[in-house]
Amino acid sequence: MNGYRVQLLARYAELLGAEELAVDLPTPATVSMLTDALRALPGGSALPAQPVLARNLRIAAPGDLIEPGDALALLPPLAGG
Repeated sequence: MNGYRVQLLARYAELLGAEELAVDLPTPATVSMLTDALRALPGGSALPAQPVLARNLRIAAPGDLIEPGDALALLPPLAGG
């Protein structure tokens, strides 16, 4: 198991009660595995079906691999205008 640090922004920080969390996952791990682990935490059930996660400053797809040390952030919904 490896530790992954995830920054939580805006509403997600409120829902999960922290601005940053450490999540243990087996290696290799995917974005989907990480979001599933976040959903299992108190408050995590309120996350959307497919939350947007950034990996190293780029939007990541659910099947993308993540590594310990990656910069991970759960982004709030983005709106254009």
